[in-house]
Amino acid sequence: MKKIVKKRLMKIQPYQPGKPIDEVKRELGLKQVVKLASNETPYGPSPKVVKAMAQAAREVNRYPDGGCFYLRKELARRLKVYENQLVFGNGSDEIIVMAIRAFAGEGDEVVVAKPSFLIYDIASRVNGATVKSVPLKDFRYDLDGMKKAVTKKTKIIFIGNPDNPAGTYVTAGQLKKFLKSVRSDILVFLDEAYFEYVNDKDYPDAIKLLKAHKNLIVARTFSKMYGLAGLRVGYGIAHAEVVDILNRVREPFNINSIAQAAALAALKDQSYYRRVAIEIEQQRQWLYQQFEKMDVDFKKTVTNFILIDVKKDSRMATQALMKKGVIVRDMSFWGLNTYIRVSIGTEVENKKFIKAFKQLV
Repeated sequence: MKKIVKKRLMKIQPYQPGKPIDEVKRELGLKQVVKLASNETPYGPSPKVVKAMAQAAREVNRYPDGGCFYLRKELARRLKVYENQLVFGNGSDEIIVMAIRAFAGEGDEVVVAKPSFLIYDIASRVNGATVKSVPLKDFRYDLDGMKKAVTKKTKIIFIGNPDNPAGTYVTAGQLKKFLKSVRSDILVFLDEAYFEYVNDKDYPDAIKLLKAHKNLIVARTFSKMYGLAGLRVGYGIAHAEVVDILNRVREPFNINSIAQAAALAALKDQSYYRRVAIEIEQQRQWLYQQFEKMDVDFKKTVTNFILIDVKKDSRMATQALMKKGVIVRDMSFWGLNTYIRVSIGTEVENKKFIKAFKQLV
């Protein structure tokens, strides 16, 4: 089969997802396992969302609404944008893939930060684009370095805001300045998968920037705060012309009917998700306190995950924690060979992690 595969594909390392709880239980013979590896919310969707999913399940014999009519209408109303400014994807990952498929191919260049969300790099290489990686500075985006990396061949610049795995963000002032300096024929892709967790006042209102910057696209997801990671539904907000192009490369019926119903119900139950946000913030502060007591080097975050330097081989640290029933993310795949990333769980899950982590350090 390798003879008929494009050579560039054989050079790409596939994305490695975190291990499922059941698999770890089987492998290690454990009865209780806590998964804090994939930045999922530990609280799950609201009861109203579950009810909407059950109702939608009765009609799965029919194809879903290819245009996400009701979800589109509700989102447009809440975001104060036109309905034709929205494009939907199978998670925000698909919005990333669609953008690359539409705008960057053979002979083109894509600028990303390093380390950052791996799909930017993987999807670009799959489509034949050259990836130019700009190292973070103290785990923050080096926007000046990214501007210097731009050439005549540059088609897309990716900015995770907040970023994964750093957990930091680009401020409103920094983003405005950067957008003004970028050529209008370069797509600036702002990935806001974790924006619901941010409380900082200098975090940008990216949607307001769309009017002045037709080359900007903002991507968001229902996988994180809304607890719909298993359903895969995300969306992009952009100028209508950009959305029209993305829809030309979008797969038909890419958002299933249960996902659409769940996302719509989630938007209408904001009180539940505000409580989730408060709980995550409280647990984040508690974890900070525990790390400070242990004199552990960690990076403060505005997201639902924390990057920790364990000062030893991250692979060994991850395996040691897994044997104690706690799954965290080994960051060596990102080139951070002494770091692990832990997602913020419930109070019970976080206490189990800290107990195991104390034994590790």
